[in-house]
Amino acid sequence: MLVGQDTRRSGPMLEAALAAGLASAGADVVLGGVMPTPAVAELVARDGTFVAGAVISASHNPFGDNGIKLFGPDGFKLPDDDEAALEAAMSALTAATDEAMPRPTGAAVGSITRWDSAVEVYRERLIERLGIDLSGQRIVIDCANGATVTAAPQVLSALGADVVPIGIDPDGVNINEGCGSTHLEALQAAVVQQGAGLGLAFDGDGDRVLAVDSAGQVVDGDQILAILAIWMRQRGELPGPAVVTTTMTNLGFRRAMADEGIEVRWTDVGDRYVLEEMRAHGFVLGGEQSGHLINLASGPTGDGLAGGLMLLAALAERGQSLSDAAAVMTRMPQRLVSVRVQRKDDLPDATDVWDMVRAEEQVLGDDGRIVLRASGTEPLVRVMVEAPTSEECERIAAAIADAAGRACGLAEGGH
Repeated sequence: MLVGQDTRRSGPMLEAALAAGLASAGADVVLGGVMPTPAVAELVARDGTFVAGAVISASHNPFGDNGIKLFGPDGFKLPDDDEAALEAAMSALTAATDEAMPRPTGAAVGSITRWDSAVEVYRERLIERLGIDLSGQRIVIDCANGATVTAAPQVLSALGADVVPIGIDPDGVNINEGCGSTHLEALQAAVVQQGAGLGLAFDGDGDRVLAVDSAGQVVDGDQILAILAIWMRQRGELPGPAVVTTTMTNLGFRRAMADEGIEVRWTDVGDRYVLEEMRAHGFVLGGEQSGHLINLASGPTGDGLAGGLMLLAALAERGQSLSDAAAVMTRMPQRLVSVRVQRKDDLPDATDVWDMVRAEEQVLGDDGRIVLRASGTEPLVRVMVEAPTSEECERIAAAIADAAGRACGLAEGGH
């Protein structure tokens, strides 16, 4: 089993515990060290020697969080049902006596080894698969002080780009702190200051990418997905033609795809649900506004570095600047509010809040929409509103956020 991690201080502690537990159960554990999440998925899927992979990371979350992502032998994240079954098996194992659940002993105990060149193997395969000539291009990249600090600068430099890297000094506690795809201000300033053609920002574990054009304007995951969908369709590489995205995607994306004759499939928020829809219907391209982009022709999971290379290839082949390419999609005014609460699981039963949502939706009609949901990874309730004007977005989002906070117990820190 291959195990990777991001740069959080808690990573080595969890790595040691996970490796010890797996080995004590008879598994041979290979430690890849700090490496992007998609590198683990890629190597598990293509190497042929691993039965599973694990990444110790909390992705784009703050430093204090951490967790474990699991991948099957095909490099795909485990479905919800499989994860639930695994949790149940772990609970049963914890409760069982040694007699009822004997453990391996002696030579049956697994080994723990390190694979120091794992990131290098991933990097070389990425270049082989998606390599383009970037000679003469100045590109700023923000690695979020996370898992891409080695791979991203090396890949782009190897392809000939003049790379200006920022967010490449991890100290164990600064991952995603004021940098990366969740905090684009530093990248925006650097792109303008350096006179770069564009900038790319990754998140802490490297499975997301957002972009900034030469004027410092943000190009989000919806816009990148639109650029890639149109490019792939022109190349005859977009089955359907269709693209899969989530309910958080801007309505402007759907309108842009309709103009191009590309079907849009919608799923619940979360890359695993995008992936499930893609695999169920034979689609190859999907993603989220957050920059989690999946191209199954390239790899089995979201890959920020691969997504950035595809974006650069699309721009080069069509002879466009990033700002010109992003103009294919006109974003509707949108407001996202996150409310820190004590009891996010109370949201489904908050009838007054849902009555408010339905009333506002009736007023908006086809000119907007509202998405209200609990975060899957943090104690947050998220409210997303699209409306004809920014003022309407602000008003509706603030009212629903306040109601949701009251219903679910507003926590310290609030909005």
